[in-house]
Amino acid sequence: MAGRVDLDGNQINPITLCMIGAGGFIGSHLCEKLMFETCHKVLAVDVYSDKIKHLLEPATIQWADRIQFHRINIKNDSRLEGLIKMADLTINLAAICTPADYNTRPLDTIYSNFIDALPVVKYCSENGKRLIHFSTCEVYGKTIGAFLPKDSPLRQDPAYYVLKEDASPCIFGPIEKQRWSYACAKQLIERLVYAEGAENGLEFTIVRPFNWIGPRMDFIPGIDGPSEGVPRVLACFSNNLLRREPLKLVDGGESQRTFIYIKDAIEAILLMIENPARANGHIFNVGNPNNEVTVRQLAEMMTQVYSKVSGESSIETPTIDVSSKEFYGEGYDDSDKRIPDMTIINKQLGWNPKTSLWDLLESTLTYQHRTYAEAVKQAMSKTTVN
Repeated sequence: MAGRVDLDGNQINPITLCMIGAGGFIGSHLCEKLMFETCHKVLAVDVYSDKIKHLLEPATIQWADRIQFHRINIKNDSRLEGLIKMADLTINLAAICTPADYNTRPLDTIYSNFIDALPVVKYCSENGKRLIHFSTCEVYGKTIGAFLPKDSPLRQDPAYYVLKEDASPCIFGPIEKQRWSYACAKQLIERLVYAEGAENGLEFTIVRPFNWIGPRMDFIPGIDGPSEGVPRVLACFSNNLLRREPLKLVDGGESQRTFIYIKDAIEAILLMIENPARANGHIFNVGNPNNEVTVRQLAEMMTQVYSKVSGESSIETPTIDVSSKEFYGEGYDDSDKRIPDMTIINKQLGWNPKTSLWDLLESTLTYQHRTYAEAVKQAMSKTTVN
């Protein structure tokens, strides 16, 4: 760890980070990276610590003096500003970011992603502290290509669907489609962060993740989350595979997405942390345009990978089609295609993702099978008995 240098050859000095949402999927992997590979200190803020428990206990571990957990709900805790003041950099990961919640809990979604983030931005700006704010690729909304006729050759032109931080418009559906409550709240907080930078000199970086995948992501309903909950697509499919149930394809699974391995994405975040001169004032797409599939293709690939890692044969009917209204409820809408342009992050940080879709699915499903398979079987047997 000693003698590490940044992209310009300067020595990297240890800093203190206030990480809000440290106990979540992304936060847990970022905490690991910081503990294992750097000398930085982390003030870990969250309401849950299960996913970073291995970093906090026992107190004899070599990084025990470099990570502190603070059980804080940022909605209403006056301690937050004090922690931000103690840190050199604040990373805000806190959010409601599950699509099933966007149109069933729109108020919670808007408050979580805009109102609750306001004090964080304010404290950083007023105290002269740097901020890395996590946004979402959802801010792009629908692509221009989505509005072209189905048979238009322009649909194949990357200019109509590749998403650029400094050029692509943010196009949302009508107000009654409450699915866009998340994207709209995230876009507005981005604009606020950017305005604080322009008017008050806030040093900021905005991250737009494109479907980060890996161990510890989301939850498996009824095992480490609510029985009736609906996580994001990969965890939904994992849950079905573990229970040997058909994977549900919403509206035929025709939407296209790109997926990136969490460990690749965390490499990009560490570069942002340690290269402020190159990262400040920028918005970065962080995704893997090489890992593009339709949701149907994702389901087919996951079925194959899970058979390999579990040793179980596929069920007779591996997928079924369901409507978005049936699956998500009234008010759902979607974008057809999301491909990140990587020009800015490659130019500023020299970063490119490495892991193929097959490899990241194999890593994730191996973890999920090892972690959850027995618990799911026990839960299913209890249900059958009852």
